[in-house]
Amino acid sequence: MIDLRSDTVTRPSAAMLAAMTRAEVGDDVWGDDPTVIRLQERVAGAAGKEAGLFFPSGTQSNLAALMAHCARGDEYIVGQAAHTYKYEGGGAAVLGSIQPQPLDNAPDGTIPLERIAAAIKPVDDHFARTRLFALENTIGGKVLPADYVARATDFVRTRELAAHLDGARVFNAAVASGQPLDALTVPFDSVSICFSKGLGTPVGSVLVGSRELIASARRWRKMLGGGMRQAGVLAAACLYALDHNVERLAEDHANAARFAAGLAQIDGVTVLSQATNMVFAQVPEAHCAPLEAWLKERGILTQMLYATRFVTHLDVSAADIDTVVAAVKGYFAK
Repeated sequence: MIDLRSDTVTRPSAAMLAAMTRAEVGDDVWGDDPTVIRLQERVAGAAGKEAGLFFPSGTQSNLAALMAHCARGDEYIVGQAAHTYKYEGGGAAVLGSIQPQPLDNAPDGTIPLERIAAAIKPVDDHFARTRLFALENTIGGKVLPADYVARATDFVRTRELAAHLDGARVFNAAVASGQPLDALTVPFDSVSICFSKGLGTPVGSVLVGSRELIASARRWRKMLGGGMRQAGVLAAACLYALDHNVERLAEDHANAARFAAGLAQIDGVTVLSQATNMVFAQVPEAHCAPLEAWLKERGILTQMLYATRFVTHLDVSAADIDTVVAAVKGYFAK
């Protein structure tokens, strides 16, 4: 199957599986799994942070970070389109007792500074205490402008807020912008970096930040059920991905651009945007379900909505892209 639903659908390669079987392991809850330790130190160093902590998922990594920054009754400012607010089950509110203050994202994924300033609560018993500002990079496939990130993080610090980055696809942002990872992560107090999306591992995220913050996050990870034992088997896949799957993200970006260009030539399809490894396109609502079924019959998996997201990844080749374009063209030609 050619699967364009997400970059989370990748299968580990034979070489990645071999690296996992060779992993030296310990008990990570006790803090003595050598492969996990190596991964945490490597990611923290690359991100310009003091320490790292391995998590089963990006959702849990983000939640533990929010809980390490905020106490019960505190508030974090976040974009309406951000995963930590919209797509992670309301965990901050439900499990962390943290009030989200969502603000509309601008088309480029930023949140205007004047809106942030207006949302910060005064010190008053009537209000939740605003403690944290959260961004996401990439967001909707778009790379946040570096000058905006610098201005936003500098501004919130003048208001005594910490800054967290959901960097689920921050390696995509680094490759697309031609910047080293730390250029994108240093402005933030904490960063969650996912390995099970563009980097193609079966599972895993690493949270990086100060030693103090990571120590707090470790306790929250245990309470959230994220304490794993011989986790080096999974960390080995992440180390393999760092060595082999980062620079090749440029291929995914090129394939997404190729796909957008192909779809743009088809009557009945409107390409809304393309950035990094994501293409957003629109088809008439009456065609969504029939087109999805048509593609599935031809070995292509999508999730066709009125405004549909297609995601390229390491299991999708340029030839696959041409196959999908031809299939969509065939549907609208029939």
